[in-house]
Amino acid sequence: MSWQSYVDDQLLATGKISKAAILGKAGGVWAASSGYNAEQDFVTKTAFGAPDSVQGSGITLNGFKFMTLRADADQVLGRKGERGVVIIPTTQAILVGEYDGTPAGDANVVVAKLADYLKSVGY
Repeated sequence: MSWQSYVDDQLLATGKISKAAILGKAGGVWAASSGYNAEQDFVTKTAFGAPDSVQGSGITLNGFKFMTLRADADQVLGRKGERGVVIIPTTQAILVGEYDGTPAGDANVVVAKLADYLKSVGY
């Protein structure tokens, strides 16, 4: 399966995630929703490299700023109104899933399920 298939079939097709990306921890965007630009440097260096700064300044992705709800080595969560973001690292990648109008828990389960699978196969 291609990386784009994971974004399209495992995240977007659920109807719970509106925009998504899979970023390589070593760099590069492996796959993303059409027109979606999850800022590589922010996600890899700031969200997981300096979670305290994200806690205070918020999460800005694709030009939209979310209030940080959680920022630690396992997960970064943000929300503003009906929109939210779930960011979860795996062994080699970082999954980014934005949602709009979906309950936060439902969106989190979708992204976490894919993250758990990728970890189980070494990614």
